[in-house]
Amino acid sequence: MSAVEQVDVLVVGAGMGGVCVAARLAQGGQKVLLVEREDRVGGRASSFDIDGFTINTGAIAIENGGVMEQTFADLGATLDLRYPDPANVFRIKGRTVNPAKGGWSFLLDQITKKGAKVLAGLGSARKGELPEEQVTLADWIGGATSNETVHRLFRNLSAAIFAVNSDEIPAKAFLTYFTQKGAFRNFGFHPGGTVAVCEAIAEFVVQEGSQVWTGATVTAISAERGRATGATIRRADGTTVEVRAGAVVSNVGPVATIDLVGEEALGEGYVTATRAASRPSANIIIHVASREPLLDTPGLIVFSGTERLCNAGNMTATCPELAPEGWHLTVVYAVPRPAIGEFDVDGELERSLQELRDELPGMAHPETRILDARVMHGDWPAQRAASGYELPRSTPLDNLLHVGDGVRDYGDGGTQSCAVTAKHVADELLGVTAP
Repeated sequence: MSAVEQVDVLVVGAGMGGVCVAARLAQGGQKVLLVEREDRVGGRASSFDIDGFTINTGAIAIENGGVMEQTFADLGATLDLRYPDPANVFRIKGRTVNPAKGGWSFLLDQITKKGAKVLAGLGSARKGELPEEQVTLADWIGGATSNETVHRLFRNLSAAIFAVNSDEIPAKAFLTYFTQKGAFRNFGFHPGGTVAVCEAIAEFVVQEGSQVWTGATVTAISAERGRATGATIRRADGTTVEVRAGAVVSNVGPVATIDLVGEEALGEGYVTATRAASRPSANIIIHVASREPLLDTPGLIVFSGTERLCNAGNMTATCPELAPEGWHLTVVYAVPRPAIGEFDVDGELERSLQELRDELPGMAHPETRILDARVMHGDWPAQRAASGYELPRSTPLDNLLHVGDGVRDYGDGGTQSCAVTAKHVADELLGVTAP
């Protein structure tokens, strides 16, 4: 074991929440060490190369506005995104429908003339009149309409944003996002892949005099007398380093953090409650290469006639750099049934691929090929906590805190939610008082 390293804050995991909190802390004058076990930053918001195509590991859309954009502004960095126009559209009965033309009313009118009860419920939600926590989104929609397309549309919206089926998310959480957090928010894609967003933030950490270690694995977080004291880290070259830290921030999820700290240090009550409350959700990500565009829209499209396929993105319409010349790249998302708990991994993947072939005729072209198809579940889930079942950022150790989608604010979603948790945690550690 090499000499002991001393830092103010150790951040475990360089996903979106990890890089954002490390940058904010470094800017606040803290000596930070950001540690990532992969050979690149980003986690489930990263990218890698296959045959010249940039493949994203999870998230592709970065929201414009809110805390993510504010993070870059606070750091004095450039959020180099390109914005598709329109950003979001829907595939309804074989037609592409743009909700920007009339919002929910226009959207539902394309499906059924009997959407009044759904619209009335959305109107009530905007006023803060939300369903009880035990009412699922499927139940809430069922109380308003029996139209199958409406049900599938809301299921696929839930799947696209939160990686769950409509019977797995509280209607209250879904409606909080869509009526109070900003539905159909504008977003952009990065021409270098989502990893480039995280790389820009990580570079700021280094510029501020702190460190980023990739290919380094935290094997244990140490604790004494009710406080985290540091961690043991195995670096990429095989050496082991003991790091002492004034505080530790974990971006690997509350359950994985328990395994690093040890149950005894955290206490039986916290460990039992956290494991019992944990509801990670799964999804399936498929990257497709084609000679012609598979989609007739430059942004994201949500499907309304599918059971597993939920949405897809036409990446090269705005960012041709993501594919070799003469090729197009489409990213497709599906959510298994169920998305929470155990499921038939191979069977759900094949059903999703079949829906993809049925939904997009261009899949039949002889040169169209699937570059990558992965199921995100288990210890590498789509979401570390299903919406409505978020876990607390605090722990029994007063200087060990969580960031990331497992501890996001209620009703929040996307990479934006991770940036929000990073700001909360950084403010707490820096002693910033909320306005």
